Amino acid sequence: MDPLETRELVEKSPTDSSRKDDCQSSETCSRTSPLYILMEPFQWLQMLSSQLNPTFIFGVAVVYGFSQGLSGSFFKVVTDYYWKDVQKVQPSAVQLYMGLYYIPWVMKPIWGLFTDVFPVRGYKRRPYFIVAGVLGCVSALMIALLGKVPIAVALSCLIGITAGVAIADVTIDACIAKNSIEIRALAPDMQSLCGFCSSLGALIGYSSSGFFVHHLGPQAVPPALLIVLGFVIYEVRSTSLQSEKKKAVEGLQIALRGMSKTIKLPQVWKPSLYMYLSLALSISTHEGHFYWYTDPKAGPAFSQEFVGIIYAVGALASIAGVLIYQKALKNCPFRSLILYAQLLYGMSGMLDLTFVLRWNLALGVPDYFFVIAEECVTRIISRIRWMPMIVLSTRLCPLGIEGTFFALLMCIDSLGSLSSKWGGGVLLHLFHVTRTDFTNLWLVILIRNFLRFATLGLIFLVPRGDQADSLIPSDILTANSAASLDDDGLELVPVKETSEEVQLLIDEK
Repeated sequence: MDPLETRELVEKSPTDSSRKDDCQSSETCSRTSPLYILMEPFQWLQMLSSQLNPTFIFGVAVVYGFSQGLSGSFFKVVTDYYWKDVQKVQPSAVQLYMGLYYIPWVMKPIWGLFTDVFPVRGYKRRPYFIVAGVLGCVSALMIALLGKVPIAVALSCLIGITAGVAIADVTIDACIAKNSIEIRALAPDMQSLCGFCSSLGALIGYSSSGFFVHHLGPQAVPPALLIVLGFVIYEVRSTSLQSEKKKAVEGLQIALRGMSKTIKLPQVWKPSLYMYLSLALSISTHEGHFYWYTDPKAGPAFSQEFVGIIYAVGALASIAGVLIYQKALKNCPFRSLILYAQLLYGMSGMLDLTFVLRWNLALGVPDYFFVIAEECVTRIISRIRWMPMIVLSTRLCPLGIEGTFFALLMCIDSLGSLSSKWGGGVLLHLFHVTRTDFTNLWLVILIRNFLRFATLGLIFLVPRGDQADSLIPSDILTANSAASLDDDGLELVPVKETSEEVQLLIDEK
């Protein structure tokens, strides 16, 4: 090289490196500025909208934010007070009744089969949103207008509300599962969007539910927006209406064969078994807690408004859990993340024991402050524990039957929740925890906490892979997509985008 050129390069190098350092430092400063932090969620939503159909984002907001978040929060507070103050039943019986709410969720594979293989007038998604909205609205209005009715009628109406939510959930989950398969890099982001919408809706609902229950009595919120979603969401209508019945039969056969073949894979049945056992062994003692902390003699006698505030703070903590997962944990391996989350989940259960035994008062911590802190810790850990399991479920779904198979996995989770509710109800009954006697409630909580720690012995069932990895063989992943129905439903993802391009866009954002 010519000496003159060498000298020029040497002279330019410090300048170039200093410019790069200046650019990096300015970029770091801009990322820590309040304006950047404020705009980051909107930029994230803009990125998702550019990669996914905007009506899909709207559907997630309606189903998870309004139906499950807002309406679900009202439903939880309303049913607690409805069984306690209107029907006046024992907490162990309420646990058993609430287990019946999970029947529509256990039936999610059936709803999934309908949405995958039984289109209505050429549409696979839109009609089921409308059906879900109508069913939920009619059931909620019956509870509001009829007041105290026989327990069987009340259960039927409440199960009708949960059936509407479950059908809408299956329909939007089919879209989420399909997107998670086609754009693996966005799978954690989509679950973060679902968790954020659900927590935000719950925050709004819980914040106002105590006030409305106090002044209007137990009134459920009709999920009317689901009907609107059925007319608004974009979906291409199939033109082959004459062969719909033949396609439905063929699609049903393909779906059943694909589900049978996939569920037999060790990569699938092992994590599915873990998800069921982790939920079933963590028995629910919620009704025992609720009756105790609203009791004026044995408990702290929290008012209806303050109960709503407790749940609202919990919803806000759930949003914090989503943010922690999105910013720091979405790239962690499944097994490590779920292991530590389950360990923290067991440790957080000891806060319930401390509260029921009133050790917080011995430490000088007021009930109001302690229960808020306990709810925050529990909700954050629960959200961090739950989100990787949902992402794992989307990674196990083969194309073509993603709606049906994801519904099957969620059915397994619902069976775990049902077992948790009924197991808790049996324990409350065996230890004679009633509307007025809470002597042995602490012992039920202690057993629950021991079972949470015991779940750590099953962590070997969870795969070691990262959350963006493909966990099932490629031949199983795509075997059903070409042979099943023509996928002329929702236009959810731009066809030209690849996972690598999306990952680059995420890094830029």
